[in-house]
Formats: sequence, structure tokens, C-alpha cells
Amino acid sequence: MSETIDVLIPTRNRPGALAVTLTALGAQTWPALRIVLADQSDGDGACAHGEVQAVLRYLRACGRSVDTFKRERRRGMAEQRAFLLAQVRSPFCLFVDDDVILEPDLVARLHAVIRAERCGLVGSALHGLSFLGQLRPMQETIEFWDGPVMPETIRPGSPAWARHHLHSAANLFHVQSRLKQEGAPTRRYKIAWVGGCVMFDTAKLRAAGGFDFWPELPAQHCGEDVLAQQRVMARYGGCAILPSGAYHMELPTTITARAIDAPYVLPLADPPADSVMDIR
Repeated sequence: MSETIDVLIPTRNRPGALAVTLTALGAQTWPALRIVLADQSDGDGACAHGEVQAVLRYLRACGRSVDTFKRERRRGMAEQRAFLLAQVRSPFCLFVDDDVILEPDLVARLHAVIRAERCGLVGSALHGLSFLGQLRPMQETIEFWDGPVMPETIRPGSPAWARHHLHSAANLFHVQSRLKQEGAPTRRYKIAWVGGCVMFDTAKLRAAGGFDFWPELPAQHCGEDVLAQQRVMARYGGCAILPSGAYHMELPTTITARAIDAPYVLPLADPPADSVMDIR
């Protein structure tokens, strides 16, 4: 019997995109998903829209568990993610943005890698297919893990920080196409962070502090997901998978004030010497 995976979706003012993301989750081959939706949309909220209501009925009819929360007070994305993490009951949780299309086997592949590696997180970077054919060779460097995924300390400006360029535009899609990765076994590669689709070991995310740093940030900020991932990777390691299997809808961002970027204004805490042994 498959263990339940909690899927956590923060959303605001994107009912159409949210309906597409939820539909993709309903098509996942992994049988046991509990979807938790935290809605900070204006007015009556995303779940009041007909397209979202229809997909929620479909999910529940198919045996997917769905919990929805209308959250009127907006205190920033870090607080929103902290709220979602507090709802988690399962050993693994998947944060998915509300504008992501997932291939049907993606949850299963992410789970297989995080179980095998016993690391803190495994991500699936988002392809931006409007950039298909716009080759950027200088941004297409990829570093595969040859052995087990290990902890890494990655700070802004470090050489490893530049890995994030691989996840821009359609760079990763070009790489996996060139390597003929479609249909090939899943490979693990090194990251700075992954935006939009990341599975965590719940205990390890919480042990690294989760998003409890949210009171240290103003309500208008970005990069909270980056900071949390880097704190987890410093203790327990993390990776992304190729082929990815996640696609970005490339809608305008709902986070428009980006002057306060969490990994630049908050420290990357050094882990206790015994932290890996405590959790692994």
C-alpha cells in the first residue's frame, strides 16, 4: 500500500491556472495524495470559481483527499508556506506552485529518488516552453551526482549559486532533449535551488527550521523557498531530477515587490555537527 504524500499549494488570484494544476495532480499515478490548498485570493477566493469547484469535485470523486483554507490575512509567502507545512501529516510533502503542469508519473519519480537517497529534498525544475529553441549554451551546464546526494552549503555569490541559470527559460528542456533523457532512467543533478515543484522529507524540513523565519521578513518579500531549501541542503543534501516532468505556465508573477530577497537578508544557519545523524 502506498504511503500518503501531502501536496501543498499556495495560491492567489489564479483560478484558471490552479484548476489546471489540480487536474494534473488528479492524473498522477501515485495513488495516495492529500492536497492542501491555502488560498489568499481576493474576494470570495479561488475555490468560488466554477472551474476550481469542478476539479475539486473530480479529485474527491477519484479518491484524492483535498483540504482548502481561505486565508484572508496576507503576511507574505514565507508565512503562507509555514502555514501549509503546519498542516502536513505525512513523511513527505510536495510544494507545488499554482501555475505548474506535472507529467503523470512525476510524484512517483520524486518519491522514489527521495526514498532512495534519504536526502532532504528532491525537486523538478520547471520548463518554460515559450523559450523553446532559444539556445543559451553558457547557461546549460549540468552537474550530475555520481554518488549519493550529500549536504552542500550554498551561499549567494558562491560558484554553486550559478547553477540556478540551468532552470531559466527552456535551458533544462534543451539539455534533456540533447541527452535524449525522455524515457531514460531518472538521473540526479546538483542544484542551487528549485522553484515551483519540490518534495521534502517533512522531518528534515522541520528540523532545518522550515519557514519559521517568516516573522523576520516584511510581508513583501521573495526567495523564501530558496532560503528554506538551502538550509535543508546544508544539513541533509538535495537534488533535482532529469527528465524533469514539470512545466511552467509562465503567467505574470503575483509577487511583484521583490526588493527583499530572503537568502540575501537572512543567514544560512550552520547545522549542528550531529544533525545529519539525528534525522538520516
